Amino acid sequence: MPLIVACALFMENLDATVISTALPAIAKDLGEDPLHLSLAITSYLLSLSIFIPLSGWLADRYGARAVFRNAILIFVLGSVACAAADDVGGLVAARMLQGLGGALMVPVGRLVLLRQVPKAELIAAMSFVTVPALTAPIFGPPLGGLIVTYSSWEWIFLINVPIGVLGWILVTRYIRDTREELRAPLDLAGWWVLGGAMAGLVFGLESLGKHVVSPGATYLSLSIGVLLLMLYVRHARTDDAPILRLSLLRLQSFRASVTGGSLFRIGLGGSTLLLPMMLQLGYGLSPLHSGLLTFATAVGALSMKIVAPGITRRFGFRSILVYNTAICALGLMVCGWLSPTWPVGIALAVLLLTGFFRSLQFTCINALAFADVPNPDMSQATSFSSTAQQLALSVGVGLSSQVLNVSMALRGATALSITDFTNAFCFMALVSLSAIFAFRQLGADAGNVVSGHRLVLAHGSSAKDVD
Repeated sequence: MPLIVACALFMENLDATVISTALPAIAKDLGEDPLHLSLAITSYLLSLSIFIPLSGWLADRYGARAVFRNAILIFVLGSVACAAADDVGGLVAARMLQGLGGALMVPVGRLVLLRQVPKAELIAAMSFVTVPALTAPIFGPPLGGLIVTYSSWEWIFLINVPIGVLGWILVTRYIRDTREELRAPLDLAGWWVLGGAMAGLVFGLESLGKHVVSPGATYLSLSIGVLLLMLYVRHARTDDAPILRLSLLRLQSFRASVTGGSLFRIGLGGSTLLLPMMLQLGYGLSPLHSGLLTFATAVGALSMKIVAPGITRRFGFRSILVYNTAICALGLMVCGWLSPTWPVGIALAVLLLTGFFRSLQFTCINALAFADVPNPDMSQATSFSSTAQQLALSVGVGLSSQVLNVSMALRGATALSITDFTNAFCFMALVSLSAIFAFRQLGADAGNVVSGHRLVLAHGSSAKDVD
C-alpha cells in the first residue's frame, strides 16, 4: 500500500517539475511567449492551494479510498486535456483540472496510509511517501529535456495515462475504504476565505522576481493573501467546524512539525530552484548534464528509506530533528560552494549525502506530525499539514528568487554570477537552520509511539519500547 500511494504521489510531483523544462518548446508550438506560458505552472499551483484545504472534508464525507481513486482519475483526465490543448487558455484550464486532482491526491493519499498502517510501522511507510517529493524534482528536468528533444511535448502529459490507470486499478484492489462516522457540515465560508488567502499568497510568491506581472500586482496579491489569512484565523477561532482547525496546533508534536517543518521546507524549497539554475547558468552545464549530476541526491534519498526506522528507534525524533537540521543546513551551504574544479566524485558524494539527510528529515517531520493526532482528526491534520507544506515551498521559491535579485543588485550587476547563488544558498541555509528552535521545544519522548524509541530514564534504567 505505501508503494501504491508513493507511485501516485511520484506521478503528481514529476508532472509538476517536468513541464518547466518543456515550456520553451510548448510556447513555440503554440505561438506564445514563454513568459506568458508560465501561467501554466502558476495556474496548477493556484489550483493546488485552493483545493488542498477541502481534501480532508471530502475524505470524511465520501471515504478516503473513493476520493483518492477519483483524484487519480481527475489528474489523468487533466493530463489528457493538457496534451490536447491548442492555445494558452486551454492549457491553463487543463492544468487547473490537474491541480484539482493533485490537491486531493497528496493529502488523501497520506490519509489512506495513516488510517490503515499501524503507528509502529508509520516510519517505514512514510519513508516511501517522502521519496517522490525529493526525487521527482531531480528526474523531472532531464526527463522533460529528453521528451522534448526526441519526441513531442504532448508526451510529457500522456505518460501519466498508463501510470494513472494502473494506480486506479491497484487502489481499487488493495486499499479498503475508510471514512469517519461524524460528518461535519462543509465550512464553505472558511474554505473561500482560506482558499483566497492561499491563492493570493502563492500567486504573489510565484511572481516575485519573475517580471511576469507588475511589481504592484505582485505586492497587492501578497497583501490580499495576508489579509484573508488573518480573517481566516479569526473565523477558525469562532466557527464550530472550520475547514482547517487551528486547535490542532495545541498538540506539541503537530505544532513542531508544522512550524519547524515549514521553516525547513522554505530553505529546501529554494534549493530546488537554485541548484539546477546554478549548474546551468553559473557553470554552463546542459539541462541533461545537470540532471545527471543531481541524480546523486535521489540515490541518497532512496537509500534512506532502508535505515530510517532503525535510526529513529535508536535516537528518537527530538535528537534527530535538532541535529539533522544543522547537518542539512550545512549541506545547503556546501551546495552553494560547488565548483567545476571539484573532483566529480566529491561533488557526487556531497549531493548523495545531502539527499540522504534531507530525506531522513522529511520522513521524521511527516511521521511526527501524526504521532499524537486522534484518528477522528486525521483528515483535518493531513489537510492542515499539506496546506502548510504547499505554502512553505512557494515561500522558499519566491524568497530564493528575491535573494538572487538582491545579491545581484548589491553588486551593481545585470546578470547572475556564482557569487549570487552562493549568497542565496547560505541565506536559505540560515532559514532552514532556524527550524531548530521549534524542534528543541519537543519532549524527549516525542513521537515514541511511532518510532519505538527506547527512552533512557534519569536513574539509568530503560523504559519499555512503546511499540
